[in-house]
Amino acid sequence: MSVVVASDLDRTLIYSAAALALTMPDARAPRLLCVEVHESRPLSFMTETAAQLLTDLGDEAVFVPTTTRTRKQYQRINLPGPQPTYAICTNGGHILVDGEPDRDWHARVLARLADECAPLAEVQEHLLRTADPVWVRKHRVAEDLFAYLVVERELLSEDWVKELAVWAENRGWTVSLQGRKIYAVPKPLTKSAALREVARRAGADLTLAAGDSLLDADLLLAADRGWRPGHGELAEADWTAPAVRALPERGVLAGERILRELLRTVRAPR
Repeated sequence: MSVVVASDLDRTLIYSAAALALTMPDARAPRLLCVEVHESRPLSFMTETAAQLLTDLGDEAVFVPTTTRTRKQYQRINLPGPQPTYAICTNGGHILVDGEPDRDWHARVLARLADECAPLAEVQEHLLRTADPVWVRKHRVAEDLFAYLVVERELLSEDWVKELAVWAENRGWTVSLQGRKIYAVPKPLTKSAALREVARRAGADLTLAAGDSLLDADLLLAADRGWRPGHGELAEADWTAPAVRALPERGVLAGERILRELLRTVRAPR
């Protein structure tokens, strides 16, 4: 039987130093493996135990890294285990097959965006006009598919985020606040649609998923079973669903627990 496992990366399987949540005494902290270097600096980590679990998972299932990162940002990550045949980038805007973008899939995504939501230029203009330079550090557009801001969280106006969410909703877009980034993403641009396509190609009998943010909710709902950690947007909203298990662990140990759950499920008799 073929099992497809689609997992978000940042703050689900891999963690920046700020997101590790190492609350235990230093002497009991887990050994960490660096899985991403950016501008010659270590950027993202997982525990060594999680690295072995991911290697085992890649040997026994079709593991699909599933991320809002652009292709370039994703390609900085050096995950342990077998090279994935499929990867989902830019929140479903691109499917990579053996590292190469599937052009037909991307063309289908662009057609849906043109038909179903306001154009990126309108959203980008609104962000530039209404966001306060006091707390905005960077404006970014991801592969001409969606926009995001890098902000100072302690200065960010929560009312502005709520107003942006309402404004975006009326134009077919979704707003997600993750760490220091505010994402504005078209509703038709989803990880779940890309997961269904990969599952079809892989002939999946079972699909599993994991994620922590609002942009992962559709992915979790599309899978047969899902897991979310005890941190992130979904945990803060106490979000759950019948086939989604909310785990108590937070930080890098949540990534380890998620991989244990995924591997246990892959190995369970069906």
